[in-house]
Formats: sequence, C-alpha cells, structure tokens
Amino acid sequence: MSLQGPLIVVAEKPATDLVEALSRAGAFPIVEATWADAPTAFVSVKPAAIVIAEPGAPPSESASRMLCLQAATATGPIVPIIARVDADNDAAVPIALPNDATLPVGRLAARLQSALRVRALHATVLRRLETFAGLGGEMPVLPTGDALDDATVLIAGRGPLYPSLSVAMGERVGMVGALSVEAAAKYLNSHDIDGIVVGDGFSPRMVEAFLTVLAQDTRFRDIPVAVIGEAPPDFYESLPNIDHVDGDPARLVARMVPLVRMHAFETRLKRMLKSLDAGGMFDPQTGLLTHEAFVQDLAKVIREASERSQPLSLARIGFEEPHDERANLDGARMVARLTRAIDFACQDDDGAVLIVFTQTDLQSAHVVARRIAGVMKNVVVAQRGHSPTADVTLATLKAGDTLESLLLRVLNREPVAAA
Repeated sequence: MSLQGPLIVVAEKPATDLVEALSRAGAFPIVEATWADAPTAFVSVKPAAIVIAEPGAPPSESASRMLCLQAATATGPIVPIIARVDADNDAAVPIALPNDATLPVGRLAARLQSALRVRALHATVLRRLETFAGLGGEMPVLPTGDALDDATVLIAGRGPLYPSLSVAMGERVGMVGALSVEAAAKYLNSHDIDGIVVGDGFSPRMVEAFLTVLAQDTRFRDIPVAVIGEAPPDFYESLPNIDHVDGDPARLVARMVPLVRMHAFETRLKRMLKSLDAGGMFDPQTGLLTHEAFVQDLAKVIREASERSQPLSLARIGFEEPHDERANLDGARMVARLTRAIDFACQDDDGAVLIVFTQTDLQSAHVVARRIAGVMKNVVVAQRGHSPTADVTLATLKAGDTLESLLLRVLNREPVAAA
C-alpha cells in the first residue's frame, strides 16, 4: 500500500529519524507540526494519516482534543492516527493505533500501511455509495456506531493469566476462548475474529506454529495479534499488527482495543461493499439477503421448483429466550458462513433467521437446520454465558404451495408478499 498522500508528524522536538524513515518508505509529502500547530495543520493539509512521534501525554490537552475531534469528524474516508507508545504510557489520544517506540521505525511504517488500506477501502465504499445513489437504487445503510460493538477477540491460552485477561477483554468486546492451538484455528475459520491474544501457557514452538498459520493466510494479514511473552521477530513483516505485550491484562486490553476497532471497521466495510456490488441485495449488518430480496428470490425459486418438481425446504431458526442484538447479529453472520452457495437466508424482524434450502427434501433440511441451530446456539452462549433453547421450524414445498402459504407455515403469521 502506497504511503503517498499528506502525512502529519506531530512532535515537540524534530523527529528526524522518524521522518527520514517514513520518506524512505515512500511517504510524501510529510508535514511536521508541534501539538499547538497540529489542529491548524490538519485543516490546511487535509492529511491521509497522522503520526504522533513522541510517547507520553501531549503537552497541550486542548490541542490533542481538537486534533482527535478533527480526525473523528473529517468528511470523506477515515484519517488513521498512529501514536508511538512506551512501557509506561498509553497513546497520546485515545483513538490512536499504538506502536511500540522501542521497535524499529519500519514497524510503524508497516502499521501505517495497514491502516491506509482500511482508509482506501472506506474511500471505495463511499464512492460506490455515491454511484449507487446516482443510479436510483435503494441505498444500503452503512452501519453507524462504534465498530467495537461488532468486534470479537480470540484469546488462545491456558496459563494463569487466562481468567483475568478473559474478564478484562470481555468487558470491552465480544470474546471467545480457546485452550489449544487447534481450537483457536477452528474459531478463526468459523468466526469473524478481529483480534487475537496468544501465548499464555503455550510453549514457544506452539506460538510460532500458530503465528505461521496466520502469516501464511492473507485473510489474517492485518489482524491485531498480541503475544504474551517474546514474539518471534520473523513475523513482524508479515503481520504488521503483531505486538509483544506484558502480562498486565488492563494494559494489554488498552493497547489492543484501537487496533481491534480498526479491524472490525474494515470487516464492516467489506460487508457493505459486498452489498453494493450485489445491487443492495445483501444486508451490510449480517451479510445475508435483505428481507425484500429474500422474499423476491423465494418467490422465484418456488416457481422454478414447482415447474421442475424439485424439492424445496424452508427453515426458521430462533431462540425462545430473548437475547441482545449483538448475539442476533453474530448468529446471523454465522449463518452467512454456513449456508451453501445454492441456499439463501435473511434475518427476520424478531432476530430469527429464515433459510431456504434449494433442491433439498425435508429430512435433509432438518439435519442441516439442526446443525446450524447448534452453531448459532454456541454463539449465543459465548456472548451471554447461558444456553438458550433453539426453536427450529421447517416446512417443505407442497403441490399448490404459494409464497404466502409456505411462509405462513414457518412463521405462523401473515407474511410480507413479494414485490
């Protein structure tokens, strides 16, 4: 990812080494500013990113608040902030992505490139939204609110820090735990993971093997990874957001949360781009079809199945106990991963998921629906800490069935007709 584009380096003293290293990495132009001048520089330069060169609290609290506000409210794509930190101090502004000041400057450049990739993706989504609106399509709604509300962190470990770290992380974001490397790899393939903590209770060989898996898979290139204990240096280039952290759970969580938020925002943008590329058919919150697109597609597949005498089954998966919106969304996103390419689904207004199994008889659909319900139940247990009762209702296409009659048997209420 190119570093070209205005870049502001904020420091009270000339950060010559940092500026020269960023220049060698391709950053241009670079504007240096003190904290007092930084807000003014932001307005005049309109930077693509900001780098805070000195660890510790800023000398001007008002200037830091203003710079933070400017970056958070700037029109257009996000403006990432990278802040150097040391062992005794957090980032100068709370929204900044921390970078260990003791590491080579090349690590900061790699983290900046990773953040600028998210900025480029955000710019693409904004551009597609503008184009989509110009074509007169019904605009998908870009999710608002803190992306951290969507985030899930995987904690892989089994040492003495595991309980306290799980509590500290679980207070800020959704969390899943793995007591083995094998379980952690399974979660990576089945969940949307936005951050990984690894190493407590694992041998160095196990840690290195796990990091090798992450480094070799492009899906995990930019995922934040916190290694408790010494992180093998071989992975610093392939995993730009890897950090070695101490055993203080509160400090680890504070350092990791901004990186997790950025990754969750990237995941949100990818779902939005998928929706736009499909003409707004997909819900950017869940990755499933919108309710309107689901009903229209179901009406067509019913006609085709009736004409060709093919089996068709419909399932509704919900839970008897009410649970929060986060658990509903995570369960729906899991369904998006589990359904076959020939099947389709949507989330109903009450949080339940409707799934259409094409060319599938009732008995086979029952087996698959129960399996999906079990996975969704595990998501709810991970989020809420209790085991709800899954409510699975199935119906199969009969001779003379219409969209309304098939939906009515599953929903037990008046369905919304296809447009």
